[in-house]
Amino acid sequence: MSIILKIKKTDDAKDLPLPAYMSEGAAGMDLYANVKEEVILQPGEIKLIPTGIQIELPPNFEAQIRPRSGLALNYGITLLNTPGTIDSDYRGEIKLIVINLGKEAVKIARGQRIAQMVINQIVRPTIVEAEILSETKRDEGGFGHTGI
Repeated sequence: MSIILKIKKTDDAKDLPLPAYMSEGAAGMDLYANVKEEVILQPGEIKLIPTGIQIELPPNFEAQIRPRSGLALNYGITLLNTPGTIDSDYRGEIKLIVINLGKEAVKIARGQRIAQMVINQIVRPTIVEAEILSETKRDEGGFGHTGI
């Protein structure tokens, strides 16, 4: 299935590339940091990093914003609200809640690939209140009930 994803760059991001898939099989397209000057993220520090893009998704689709695994492994950089959900009716700039979980300060430069965006189709079910749910073998078991 193919859909059209409209992307608008903010006025201060015209020089940045559009989000892009970095390999043939990539599920997520990379997003770029739209910072005016280099940002230093100290260990434990949280900052809001703009991407310089706004999107228009078709109805019944969402964009999930996820961390990049290389930044997480090598520098401890991740996103606090992960995956972040961009609803199909949101038209504002996509911004990232970035945290440094590493032991050293990390620089975020303008145009650096900072996160990835995955597009998913969603289903909105009819919600029915129930007094009884069907039983399963698992039932209420959770949080490691099958072993560690």
